[in-house]
Amino acid sequence: MALDLSAALPDLLMAVTDIESVSGNERALADAVEEALVALPHLTVERDGDAVVARTTLGRGTRVVVAGHLDTVPLAANLPSWREGDLIYGRGTCDMKGGVAVALAAAAQLSEPRHDVTWIFYDNEEVEAVKNGLGRLARNRPDLLAGDFAVLMEPTGARIEGGCQGTLRFEVTTSGTAAHSARSWLGHNAIHDAGVLLRTLADYEPRTVEVEGLEYREGLNAVGITGGIAGNVIPDRCTITVNFRFAPDRDIADAKAHCAQVFAGHDLVWTDESPAARPGLDRPAAAEFLTAVGGEPRAKYGWTDVARFSALGVPAVNFGPADPGKAHTDDEFCPVADLHACHDALLRWLG
Repeated sequence: MALDLSAALPDLLMAVTDIESVSGNERALADAVEEALVALPHLTVERDGDAVVARTTLGRGTRVVVAGHLDTVPLAANLPSWREGDLIYGRGTCDMKGGVAVALAAAAQLSEPRHDVTWIFYDNEEVEAVKNGLGRLARNRPDLLAGDFAVLMEPTGARIEGGCQGTLRFEVTTSGTAAHSARSWLGHNAIHDAGVLLRTLADYEPRTVEVEGLEYREGLNAVGITGGIAGNVIPDRCTITVNFRFAPDRDIADAKAHCAQVFAGHDLVWTDESPAARPGLDRPAAAEFLTAVGGEPRAKYGWTDVARFSALGVPAVNFGPADPGKAHTDDEFCPVADLHACHDALLRWLG
């Protein structure tokens, strides 16, 4: 299916949405995006797997990156897309094909941007980090991610959300002695011991911290618990899975040290980690972007690929159409007004 990048934004969003691209199945959409961008003479286009990178090479003194992922979470009887009034419904309309449509339209229109621009459309963001297409580009072609500032077109309700939280997941286990539940005094119940750890989490007071003018609130929460093998056996193990969302003034080492302090005396088994990202709103290119978009920036609650840019020394923000609270829902949608607001902001910034 060919994409017409000169189409009205709602029509372009519906066309992008209707090319199904659940994580791992982005090939058809990546092909359509590549075909549309190759036709633009002001862009140089490269392909890495199902990631498409298009760049201007005008010799500007600065370069900015605008990026968005092509994949979606699995379908829920919500394709093809449909329109109700000024809302476009369908899988991915919020997260984040609205942002992809805006970026594609802007890439076609901005033949003489004031900064050189790298437009990146990548695969496998909604699955485990080892498959992430932007991460693969960072490993294979870090030069394609280079820039003075980056914008991730994740849904933010057309507001700037700076940086992102980091995330850690770990397991903490209590040990007991198995016994028949009819003779429980002969054993030691590991699930009962887990109550102390759960109380620690319930009583935990998350830190609120200001980073570069934005307020981030941390969180330490149990997100899973397992224990016991049968209804008549005293459990000898109980494992709690904990997620720590931390502010961008911490690195992973500091975040781990904090968790170890909270659970002093227990061994923590780390299962997942991703660094936070600072907003970088003090950079000149970011200041221009703030002026173009307007409004008050806010902190990003959650982890996004801005952290990958931050790790490469490129400050980044999140800015895209649709309410992030509708991401991954069966009835996700993107307001037409948000499409136009984000598109106009990119043109003001880069035009």
